Order: sequence, then C-alpha cells, then structure tokens
Amino acid sequence: MNTTIHHFLGYLLGIGLFYVAIPWGLVGLHALAEPLFPFPLLPMEWLRWALVAILLFFGLGFAAWSNIALRVTGLGGPADGFNVAVSPRTRKLVTTGPYKFTRNPMAFGTFLCYFALGLALNSAAAVLFLAVMLPVAIAYIGHYEETRLARDFGEEFREYRRRVPMFFPWFPKC
Repeated sequence: MNTTIHHFLGYLLGIGLFYVAIPWGLVGLHALAEPLFPFPLLPMEWLRWALVAILLFFGLGFAAWSNIALRVTGLGGPADGFNVAVSPRTRKLVTTGPYKFTRNPMAFGTFLCYFALGLALNSAAAVLFLAVMLPVAIAYIGHYEETRLARDFGEEFREYRRRVPMFFPWFPKC
C-alpha cells in the first residue's frame, strides 16, 4: 500500500477512535449515569473551566507533538494496536521531543483531553470511569506496545525504558 495512504488511514482511524468515538462514549456515559451521580463534580465554575483549559492545552499539545515526532524523527506513524500496524511503524526509536519526558506522550495527552471532557461535562461518572480505565490503558501499553518496541529496538529501547517514565512525566524513575 502507498505510504501516504497508509499514514492517512492510520491518522483517520486514530482520530476517529480516540478523538470522536471515545469522547462521544463519555458524553453518552455521562447522560446515562447522571441520575446516579446528580451532584456536580466541581461546583466552582471558574476553577472547573480553568482546569479544562489547562488539561486541553497540555493534552492536545502532547498528543500533537508526539505525532509530529513519530512522523518526522521516527519515520512512521502512531496507529498500531494489538500488534497490528494500521499506519507504517516507526523505523527509528523516538527519544526526543515529548518522548524525553514520557515514553507514551500521545496516550498521556489523550487521557488529559478525556479528563478535560469529564470536567467540562461536570461528570463524576465520566471522571470515575476514566480513573478506572487509566490503569487498564497503562497495562495495555506495557503489554503490547512496550513488548513490540523492545523486540523492534532491542537494547536501545531497554536503555530508554530505564531513563524515561512510562506514562506520567512528573514521576521519573530513579
């Protein structure tokens, strides 16, 4: 398949799933669960919207920056799930840009955006659901993505893994 088309399909699938389908699922979850959680998550409107803006700024920033780094430095794309490459896999391990702060800046940024949406909805159910799903996502990343990177990049990845935290950039490994 043509590389440009392959990249386009990968980005289309990724945006469709992670920035359309999952957010709409959170909106639906909020609508269904609102009777069970009738209280506001954060009653101070100004604080809630300030947090939404901060989370979106950093979330979209990390997600976009990591996509650019994968394409420019890694010479590949981000869409790879359950060991199926939807877009071309990176040919070079990316350890610069957002990848010097966390090994998974795209997932980190995307979850920040999801939490921003939960706050924007003022939805305790959405935020609770995300808090439960976060460790599941981290386990998936550890099992599938990190295993593949170790296989593809060997000692270079293992050294990178020792230096850079897996998900949260502010909890560096000692």
